Amino acid sequence: MSRLFFVAFQLLTTLAILSAGLWGVGLLLFRLNGAVAIVAAIGFGVAVLAGLVGIWTGAARLPLGFAILFLGLLGWWNGLQPSHERNWIPELARLPQITREGERITVTNLRDFRWRTEADYDQRWETRSYDLAKIEGVDLFLSYWSGETIAHLLVSFTFADSPPLTFSIEVRREKGEEWSSLAGFFRTYEMAYVAADERDIVGLRTHARGEDVRLFRLAASPAQARDVLLAYIADVNRLAQEPRWYNTLTTNCTTVVYHLVGSVAPGWTFSLPLDPRVLLSGYLPGYLARIGAIRSDMPLDELIRRGRIGERARTLSLDDPEFSKKIREGVPTGRP
Repeated sequence: MSRLFFVAFQLLTTLAILSAGLWGVGLLLFRLNGAVAIVAAIGFGVAVLAGLVGIWTGAARLPLGFAILFLGLLGWWNGLQPSHERNWIPELARLPQITREGERITVTNLRDFRWRTEADYDQRWETRSYDLAKIEGVDLFLSYWSGETIAHLLVSFTFADSPPLTFSIEVRREKGEEWSSLAGFFRTYEMAYVAADERDIVGLRTHARGEDVRLFRLAASPAQARDVLLAYIADVNRLAQEPRWYNTLTTNCTTVVYHLVGSVAPGWTFSLPLDPRVLLSGYLPGYLARIGAIRSDMPLDELIRRGRIGERARTLSLDDPEFSKKIREGVPTGRP
């Protein structure tokens, strides 16, 4: 019995060292530069092998040495601090802030770029006001760029007397910095909110990138949409005051929205079950159907088909003031 327990302990310790080693190698490769990163990663890999040898040969000093090295690496990682003060790419150079007086909110640094290509655009930052009493609902855009598994999520609030106010949660990249989903696990990028006009934030994806954009109109009441918008406002302002790391798994365009909606859903006597589709965002429509957030009186495939607005959007000018109204033509409303 004691022998079996010892072998189980060795196996668990091996798994722990391998997991810590994989994370540590990734951290060194993505957070250091050039030859220094490669040399450091190789050195740490050697320490991992030594720790594993020690586990199975009884040389306790080897796994102990690895543990001390790993704790030092963990301390370095924990000391990495996000910042708002970097040389950001133009479209993410400014973070929105939102003030409220009674039922009126004012959004500063609202982005309203006009995109011809990803590299050719007109920059325009605006201040706009919205009446919370005129909110009508909330819509979701999913933008697919590589298969059906992953999509970027946009949340758009519609008003009776104003163009929609759309939010996107994005990786805040510096000039010359490339996006890597693996690097996103290692405190490489800060998170950014973008508050934008749909002609900007949707048009970037339909016109400049040619992505497959799908629109889903939610079954949220105006009161529920208002609650979610207020949760957004609070978090937008928190981020403007205190920078935050983006994380590919835990702090991304769907998980942040999931937590924001979850923070207000108890007041609706509504729960958000945890589901793999929250992470595999391309399959989010199936999750929305499961929780009753979209129409249930027609097949999901039909909702998806009618929600494909990319081709229709590309026939419209991004200067068209009716852009948001026209892309919604033929898309089923949130409630029958």
